[in-house]
Amino acid sequence: MVRRKESDSRQDRQPIPEETLSKAATHKRPISRLIFTFCVCIPFWVILSGRFDPLHLAMGVVSSLIVAFISSDLLLQSASVKHLPRVWFRFIRYLPWLIFQVFVANVHVMCLAFHPKMMTLIDPQIIRFKSRLKGDIALVTLANSITLTPGTISVDVSAGGEVIVHMIDVESGQTLPWIMDMRIAEIFGE
Repeated sequence: MVRRKESDSRQDRQPIPEETLSKAATHKRPISRLIFTFCVCIPFWVILSGRFDPLHLAMGVVSSLIVAFISSDLLLQSASVKHLPRVWFRFIRYLPWLIFQVFVANVHVMCLAFHPKMMTLIDPQIIRFKSRLKGDIALVTLANSITLTPGTISVDVSAGGEVIVHMIDVESGQTLPWIMDMRIAEIFGE
């Protein structure tokens, strides 16, 4: 095995162009995103753990810091947080509607399960539709909302917005995914 001298390897190095350095600097995460994500995560840790001793609180801080570092760009997609309260307010308004849809779908699936002609009523199908949503968080919200609703499951969501949904019968997926798409577009302003 041939080893190079350190001085030889230094001569082979090329200087990094200014343009590359400036691009790398612009991709840094703003500290405000990290702080905001941490401030959202830590209360959840405290509430869900139910423990207030120093060990559990320290584990909560460490876990929340790790999550904030990894996923701060998911919670806040833009560096500006001025539009965030409006999005959260719209999302909070969306939740009661979603809970009602989950309840209605539960009743529908229960009726299917207990119907004497269950085998003829259940007609599993897969549908594809193009979502108007562009943002990753909006698409994830749509996929999770569809999956939360009994009788429908999001199978795949592409980055281009194509959504594939499995439904237990035609009635389960006739209008709900499109209505959810429209309501989520209102939340995120798309």
